[in-house]
Amino acid sequence: MSTEPRINDRIRVPEVRLVGPSGEQVGIVPLAKALELAQEYDLDLVEVAATARPPVCKLMDYGKFKYESAMKAREARKNQAHTVIKEMKLRPKIDPHDYDTKKGHVVRFLKQGDKVKITIMFRGREQSRPELGFRLLQRLADDVQDLGFVESAPKQDGRNMIMVLGPHKKKTEAMAEARAAADARKAERLGRGPAADQADDADDVDGVEDEVAEVEETEADDVATEAAEVEQPAEAAQDA
Repeated sequence: MSTEPRINDRIRVPEVRLVGPSGEQVGIVPLAKALELAQEYDLDLVEVAATARPPVCKLMDYGKFKYESAMKAREARKNQAHTVIKEMKLRPKIDPHDYDTKKGHVVRFLKQGDKVKITIMFRGREQSRPELGFRLLQRLADDVQDLGFVESAPKQDGRNMIMVLGPHKKKTEAMAEARAAADARKAERLGRGPAADQADDADDVDGVEDEVAEVEETEADDVATEAAEVEQPAEAAQDA
C-alpha cells in the first residue's frame, strides 16, 4: 500500500479543509475551489490529513516538499549512532609484532566509538594456564586506557577468556570528529591546488593498502588459529 499522500486530481472528496501556502487557515471549501486556488498559485493541492472530516489539504510545492523531507531523513540517518561490537582474537603466547598489530586494530575501533570484544583462545596445555590470558588482557587494557575502559572484566568461557572494552568517546562524538577532520582535509586541499590533491590521493591509496594488508594479516592469523584448534583433539590425546 502506497504511503504517498494524494495530490491534485487524485483527491476524491466533495470538500476539504484548506490550509494556504503560508500555513494560514482558509477554511472548508469545495474540492473544485481548492484545485482552482492551487492552479492560481501554481502549487499542488496535497492531502495532509486523510482521516480528518473533511480531509485537510494544503497548498504547496510537492516536489520541493519531497526533496526537503528526503534531505532531512538523510541528515537524521547520518547522525544516528549504531553501537557496534568489534571482536579481536589473541593467543596467550602471542608474538610481540602480532600483539602490536592487533592492539592497533583495537585502538582504531575505540577511536571510532565502537566496543571491542577481546577473546583469548587457549588450546592444549594452555588451558591449564588461564593466568597467561588474564595477564595479556590486563596488559591490553592498560595499553589502551586513554581510549577505552574495561566494560566487562575478563572471564573464562570454555576454552576462551573474554573481556569487553568500551570507548570513552560516544559514537556520535567520534563520527562528528571524523567528519570535521575530513572537512578540514578537504579545505586544505582546496587551498593547496591540484598538485597537493594528487599527493594526498597517493597518501590515501597507501593508507588503504596498509589497512587492507592489516586486515589480511588478521584474517590469516584467525585462519591459522582455527586450523590449530582443529588439530587440538590429536594433541590432547598425545598429552594424555
